Amino acid sequence: MTKIPACSECNIEDSIFCTLTPEQTEFISENKGSNFYKKGQAVFYEGNQSHGLFCIFKGKVKLSKLGENGKEQVIRFAKTGNILGYRSLFSNEPYQATATVLEDSYICHLSKEKYTSLMRDNPKLSWKTMQLLAKDLKSAEQHLINIAQKTVKERIAEALLLLQSTFGYTEDGESLSVTLTRSEIADIAGTTTETTIRTLAILGKENAIKLEGKRIIIPDLEALIKIAGLYD
Repeated sequence: MTKIPACSECNIEDSIFCTLTPEQTEFISENKGSNFYKKGQAVFYEGNQSHGLFCIFKGKVKLSKLGENGKEQVIRFAKTGNILGYRSLFSNEPYQATATVLEDSYICHLSKEKYTSLMRDNPKLSWKTMQLLAKDLKSAEQHLINIAQKTVKERIAEALLLLQSTFGYTEDGESLSVTLTRSEIADIAGTTTETTIRTLAILGKENAIKLEGKRIIIPDLEALIKIAGLYD
C-alpha cells in the first residue's frame, strides 16, 4: 500500500497548497487525515453535509449529479493534486455532487476549521480558492451552452478532449490514461449510452479515434478538436 508522505515531502505540481509557508505546510501535515479508496467507491455523496476539504494525493475522481429522472450527469473530473468539496465547504450547504474514484486512490482530508484558518492567514490561498470557484462557474456555464447548441457528435468529441486535457495520455502518447465505460462517457456528454456507442463508432470510422476495448486512442488530436467545433 502507498504511504502518504508529510505535506512537506509531497511534490505535486500546481497544487493550491504551493502558496503555503513551511510552517503552514507542517500545520496541514499534523492535522490532516488520509484514506485509501477502491475503484468505484464514493468519497462523499450528493446531499450529505460537508465537513472539510479533500486533496487527491494519487488517483482520479469524477463528480456527478443525479437529474430528476435519476440519470447521472458528470460535471467535472479531478486528478492528483486537485482538491474536492470546497464549494460546499464555503457555502455551508450539503455536497452538490457525488465524488466517485475512477481508480484506486489515496485522498487526504482537512477539516473546515483548519482550512478556513489557513485562508485567514494566507491571502494567496484565499485567492487561489476563489480562482477555482470562478473556473467551476465558467465550466458550468459553458456546459449548459454545449448541451443546448452542440450536436451529440460534437459533445462526445469534446468529452474525449476533456478527458485528454485532464488526465493526459499513457506512455504511448495516444491512449487516454483514464478508462471509462460508454455509459460514463454518455453522462459527460449528456446523452444515452446507445447514442454514445454509435457516435464513438462513427468517430472511429473517421479516424479521429481508435477503439480497443475500453481503451480510447486519439491518433489525431487536431482532427478531434475540429469535430468538437472548438475552432473554425
